[in-house]
Amino acid sequence: MDDVRFERELVRALLRDQHPDLADLELRDIDGGWDNQLWRLGDALAVRLPRTERAPDLLRREQRWLPVLAPRLPLPTPVPVRVGEPSALLEHTWTIVRWVGGDPADQEPITHAGSAGVLAAFLRALHTEAPEDAPTNPSRGIPLAEVQEQASDDMFDVIADHEYASAARRVWHDAIETSEWQGPRTWLHGDLHPANVVGREGALAGVIDFGDLCAGDPATDLSAAWILLPGQTAQQFFELYECADDATVARARGWAVLRAVGLIMIGQNGRRGLAGGKPTWEPAGYATLDRLRRTS
Repeated sequence: MDDVRFERELVRALLRDQHPDLADLELRDIDGGWDNQLWRLGDALAVRLPRTERAPDLLRREQRWLPVLAPRLPLPTPVPVRVGEPSALLEHTWTIVRWVGGDPADQEPITHAGSAGVLAAFLRALHTEAPEDAPTNPSRGIPLAEVQEQASDDMFDVIADHEYASAARRVWHDAIETSEWQGPRTWLHGDLHPANVVGREGALAGVIDFGDLCAGDPATDLSAAWILLPGQTAQQFFELYECADDATVARARGWAVLRAVGLIMIGQNGRRGLAGGKPTWEPAGYATLDRLRRTS
């Protein structure tokens, strides 16, 4: 991940080879990203280059489906505008996308209460019935019982000594016991956490990184009510979203616990200087557990 870096000269060469009309725009290396390295291209575009084994497939997913979905979404998204094909310079696909400006929420958290309505409107627009050929995801949008089978027995050890531990386990247990999603598979972003949204002056302003785009149970995305939104705005969010029954909310709380634990683990790895660690994710994980505890 972070230890795989593409140099400016390679990015420029790729542009000259396949998209020469864009090759002379200013290139700026952008910190962040997980599966892809990001370069700002001029004022309105960005280049995404795959740096993990799974990244090329995720880029192909975005290239296929995000242009279909983006026109109906009420927030800016990094819609692919050009596709880079494998070549002698780079053996995998790559993408030129629209630049979504703002501050990543793992660095500048969303604090504006009105963001609850913005997120609700975005997810209502996204969560429509997906076609039969919509992609699936082995770890998103699936029944939580299957997630539990995949998870390690010690997944809660990272918060074992924390004051939120017992509340988190209780939320997770309740979610596992809740009935599974019975509706149609809906479109999902699949990875709504603070590093995948941007804000301006504390307000939600854009959603990025659609590599985990898939179809399934909307509760996966609805966990963002506690992961992204400030204070006790989850109730307002669900009132405006309008389409979630009690069982869906319970599953969403379970997904929020799961995502919070993951954020904390990755954040702690970052503090220890381990590859793939993101120090700014740990506070976001604990903030999620705190919001869940306050709305139990």
